[in-house]
Amino acid sequence: MTVQIKAPAMGESIAEAVVAKWLVAVGDVVKADQMVAELETDKVNLEVTAPTAGKITSIATAKGSTVKVGQVMAELDEAGAAAAASEAPASAAAKAPAAAAPEVAAPVAADARVAKSGPAVQKLVAEGADTTGVVGTGKDGRLTKGDVLAGPAPAAAPAAPRAAVAVNTAALQERVPMTRIRKTIAGRLKQAQNTAAMLTTYNEVDLSKVNEMRKLYKDAFEKKHGVKLGYMGFFSKAVVDALKAWPALNAEIDGEDIIYKNHYDLGIAVSSDRGLVVPVVRNADKLSLAEIEKSIGDFGTRARSGGLKPDELSGATFSITNGGTFGSLMSMPILNYPQVGILGMHAIKDRPVVVDGQIVIRPMMYLALTYDHRIVDGREAVSFLVRVKDCLEDPARMVVGI
Repeated sequence: MTVQIKAPAMGESIAEAVVAKWLVAVGDVVKADQMVAELETDKVNLEVTAPTAGKITSIATAKGSTVKVGQVMAELDEAGAAAAASEAPASAAAKAPAAAAPEVAAPVAADARVAKSGPAVQKLVAEGADTTGVVGTGKDGRLTKGDVLAGPAPAAAPAAPRAAVAVNTAALQERVPMTRIRKTIAGRLKQAQNTAAMLTTYNEVDLSKVNEMRKLYKDAFEKKHGVKLGYMGFFSKAVVDALKAWPALNAEIDGEDIIYKNHYDLGIAVSSDRGLVVPVVRNADKLSLAEIEKSIGDFGTRARSGGLKPDELSGATFSITNGGTFGSLMSMPILNYPQVGILGMHAIKDRPVVVDGQIVIRPMMYLALTYDHRIVDGREAVSFLVRVKDCLEDPARMVVGI
């Protein structure tokens, strides 16, 4: 029976994808649910699997072609799997190579010049002298005792180049097409630059108390929740607190209207081999630290393996990006349009700061808030960032709600 392999559902607002690669060819036998192809959308890569076991009889969509949801990509014959299984033993026996005859090492030819040379040369060779590279100065190129004792002649100096060799520029560079995800990233970043009136404000935060809490509770936290107590949970909680105080950062522009969001869905930027993706932690205001850490850890793992779903990458109301994981000390993040705010985290460095008139060493991080100045004023942006700073420098205030 012939079974069709169709392009799978791709998530909300995604109707088509590009065939990134085929993992099988016509004639291959596949198992049920075996991955046979990979599709690339503007958000994630998707797996195409065989609905049943069988032999691939045709492939209708070549690599690089565009397919729509439900489009037939290939066909397989269910009976082909059973036939291939029965043929396998006989085929294997027929293709088994005959026992190879033992290899016999070829005799090493002796230096013919030694045989023609005198007894003195032959004695030196018998005692271990090496005549490789030795130039014979005797009659007909024969070796003399002096030749063997002098050893190989020095190598001639390389000749100077006669002219400069033309450089083959094609061999020094490689041209490859942009992936669907990379093109989407490029388009959205350029859209943000061309549309939003982006401005960035900076501050710094002392993470001493966050570090104290992590050190005090990390073992018990991991034992109870099965996840490490990291920084992203604290930062996510601080951002939600600040968004509630300054709702303009949790809004977007729609034509001549401003839409204020009454939910807090945080986009967390994650780097992968396929490019930057921003999965969304839904209803972050209702999640515990452990639930936030679990969500972010799961997103990171699936982003690197290509297992994120399209619906998990849309609908964020505010984003957080952490360049500090790569060592960045300070940067200006670009808005994830149509959002109007994004918080940039950076590397934590021990730096001297003044506390109560005394110079002390504290774990400091620079924070950057990029915002859309069309609807967010400087007062709101600076106050938002100060609020985030205050929450992180005194994490207990997030617990008691002040």
